[in-house]
Amino acid sequence: MDDSVSPPLCFPNLNSSCRRMLRPRSETVLLYTLLASASALTVALNLLVVVSISHFRQLHTPTNALLLSLAVSDVVVGLLVMPVEGLRHMETCWLLGRLMCAVTPYVSYCLLSASLGNMVLISIDRYVAICDPLLYSSKITLNRVKFFIGVTWVCSVVYNGLILMPHLGRPDRFSSCHGECVVVISHISGTVDLFVTFVGPCAVMVVLYVRVFAVVVSQIRVIRMRVAANAARTAPAAQSSEKKAARTLGIVIAVFLLCFCPYYYPAFAGADTSNSLSYFAALSWIMLTNSCVNPLIYALFYPWFRKAIKLIFTLRILQPHSREAKIL
Repeated sequence: MDDSVSPPLCFPNLNSSCRRMLRPRSETVLLYTLLASASALTVALNLLVVVSISHFRQLHTPTNALLLSLAVSDVVVGLLVMPVEGLRHMETCWLLGRLMCAVTPYVSYCLLSASLGNMVLISIDRYVAICDPLLYSSKITLNRVKFFIGVTWVCSVVYNGLILMPHLGRPDRFSSCHGECVVVISHISGTVDLFVTFVGPCAVMVVLYVRVFAVVVSQIRVIRMRVAANAARTAPAAQSSEKKAARTLGIVIAVFLLCFCPYYYPAFAGADTSNSLSYFAALSWIMLTNSCVNPLIYALFYPWFRKAIKLIFTLRILQPHSREAKIL
């Protein structure tokens, strides 16, 4: 048999190696360019969010602390998850070894759960701000929000450690040849995970935002009825920023759900969740694009973010007392 026509191996020195799918050189260059661009853009945009909120003292608010936590998880997605997932799908081989095969899915699942937790906290924050504004400053404090952010991350780490414990112990147990990294979550575990990390949090977010929307509509009606009074002119000003924040964060959550819903398709379909599924790459990348979209939403709807970007790019943040700059 002519070896020149046989498919190349992931590891030529191993008889148990998986086969590698060759791509045209032009296609390979294009795919790697797109991967590098998507990863770099995701990291850069989210670092702008991290630097903005961390640097400017005026942005040290409970809501922005939640956005900061979300941006940190998106930075890790751009730095680690995107390159690794891209390498897996383009090379059609797992080249990073047994340890990375165990760690990478675990990190990815932790980021997913932490992001969902942050979204729930954002929904609660907006609910209290709109529906109970007089008690907002006493109920939602920066230290309290930081505590719940920490709890969210710890729960994510512990929970996903339990879900992926079999994979962490034996990352190669479903591999049919050397050069695969197959993660399989059984239908039972996948169904539990579906309700714990998706259906439950999503139900909370939808209920809270329906309530927020109803309150905003009722406030608008009251304002229109009292538009001739002086108090009516001040009330909208006092509430407008909160309503705009609720609208923007509502868009963030809606986009988040659109990106993450497809990822849970196997659990909805009653199948095991596995990264060896033929359509898993598409589901995974739809989810990953959310990490790049969030900062773009902030840039469109948050004036403070645009001001912060301008100060960062003009290097004015290096000036003394730049932390005290008026951003809001």
